Amino acid sequence: MNILRLSLGLLGSILISNSLYASLKTDKLVLKDNMQIKYTKVPKSVDRLSDIFENGMFYLRFRTNNFYWAWKNKENNYASGIGGSLVYKTAPLNGISATVAGYTSQNPAWYRMDASDAGIVKAGKDTFSRYRLSTSGDYGISVLGQAYIQADIAKTTIKVGRFLHESMFTKSNDTKMIPNTFDGISVVSKDIDKTKLSLTYIAKQKLRDHTTSHDVIAYDGWIQNDDSAVNKNLTVARVGDDNRLIIASITNTSVKNLKATTAFMSVPDIVSNLAVEVGYNIKINDTLKVIPAFKYMKQFDNLNADYGVANLKAKQDGYTNPNSLDAYLVATKVDIKSGAFMGRIGYSYIGDKADIISPWRSQPTSGYTRAMGQYNWYAKTTTYLFRAGYDFDKADILDGFSIMARYAIQDFDDKKAGVLSDNNILNIDMRQNIKDDLQLKIRLGFNKADSNTKDINGDLKSDWSYNEYRVELNYFY
Repeated sequence: MNILRLSLGLLGSILISNSLYASLKTDKLVLKDNMQIKYTKVPKSVDRLSDIFENGMFYLRFRTNNFYWAWKNKENNYASGIGGSLVYKTAPLNGISATVAGYTSQNPAWYRMDASDAGIVKAGKDTFSRYRLSTSGDYGISVLGQAYIQADIAKTTIKVGRFLHESMFTKSNDTKMIPNTFDGISVVSKDIDKTKLSLTYIAKQKLRDHTTSHDVIAYDGWIQNDDSAVNKNLTVARVGDDNRLIIASITNTSVKNLKATTAFMSVPDIVSNLAVEVGYNIKINDTLKVIPAFKYMKQFDNLNADYGVANLKAKQDGYTNPNSLDAYLVATKVDIKSGAFMGRIGYSYIGDKADIISPWRSQPTSGYTRAMGQYNWYAKTTTYLFRAGYDFDKADILDGFSIMARYAIQDFDDKKAGVLSDNNILNIDMRQNIKDDLQLKIRLGFNKADSNTKDINGDLKSDWSYNEYRVELNYFY
């Protein structure tokens, strides 16, 4: 029955598209490979207050997301979201403008789990609110995703309100139905030549499957920050629910072909993180580029807890200092770009201390070794990644079609009770730009886990092998 429902979900998306990793470019915006939106057509400045709304612009998006997750040894799960967003930007007056965005995700009755099984939904959980479903029985969610005032002064942009925020520590991560958003103040300046400065104060976060804002780090079931990468030791009872996230960064491109970023984040009295990332673009010839990059992150314990905090899942057995959040990450990669081809070899290692804390959808190993749905920033984890992609559109072979595959080998610490067994995972992304405003995306994941690993207590770790299937359709108007 589940396979039949998946088939209907896939068929429904394909029928809507009339067709079966190129970016989608409309007359108003660009949908990037990472699903971030860049607006290429925005309202022009006006001179009168009465014109700010009349000359504003709407951006309408319709999207569907269908998920099917097939465990090897557990009950399978599935979910579907149908909805989209409506974004409105006012025309700027004296550099002052506003943006408001509403998002909705509705779950068709013919392709959703029973309410009692909501807790076992994996990749598709962000198409609905588990907390809302468990308390009211309602599946669909509609939220105010963005609402901010913007001031542009020279090359400095200030945002106040609820907004998307892309940084080394935070991401909108708009790969499901509703993006991850933040409430606070953001200042981004490019007034210094070849330098980008950013300072952000975040009072609240709203994860993709939440209808209201919540604490940036505190865990309390499905009510507060229940991101899959949250540290479950940092409960509301222990750290309160009024924490703040402060982020500062500087990116410089003064040296030719070199891009360097230094970033700092802090949740005062709990945890801080200092990160450095450097990438160098080496042009071999007119078509071939080699781009090595390096990233280092150092996590500092500001909590000084007298209880276990090192493991994200609150299983501290096997950690050298269970009561400390001190940690570090080292990652490196080499990208190879030649015409329509892009390849990557990546490596990352997490020090044998604590797990990295990152419940803000930034994925610390993203762009280096993270494959779809993987969390490889547990302590003493080594990952190797191999990636290859080909843009058939750019090669003038098949209009609008591109494909990318990633293969990751993840070596977790066998002796840590709260860490998974080793695994190999292959994921494949296929995109078809059907028209200038319509895109179909299919994602496949095949995870093979070690079924014979024992932890420090001699207990056999679970065989978490699975296959995962995702289909997404995007239409912009």
